[in-house]
Amino acid sequence: MEPNAAQFIYKVTSRTEWKAAQDVGVFAGAPIDFEDGYIHFSTEAQVRETVEKHFQGQTELLLLCVEISRLGHEIKWEESRGGQLFPHLYAPLEIGAVVEVIDLPLGDDGSFVFLDKF
Repeated sequence: MEPNAAQFIYKVTSRTEWKAAQDVGVFAGAPIDFEDGYIHFSTEAQVRETVEKHFQGQTELLLLCVEISRLGHEIKWEESRGGQLFPHLYAPLEIGAVVEVIDLPLGDDGSFVFLDKF
């Protein structure tokens, strides 16, 4: 997907991390984000692969739907996995940019249950 065509990007996070962000008004990132110096996001087309690759076996996960137009100039599209462009935010995420919070439950077989659009 071309970066300019995307309206929303997605962040996988834990309920605990999201609750902490709500308490202070910003999401500063997960441990991997702190290590890399930016907040990792995925496009709608990349979410399923991201979750399956990096979050297997984890529970209590949420998918934050973020409106790109609310992020300003701190969002960068950078090449990553398989040459794909991924959105990276080089600033804390203001919780007002999150337009939807989606549960990401595990099914009976231990795999993630996604909404139809993913």
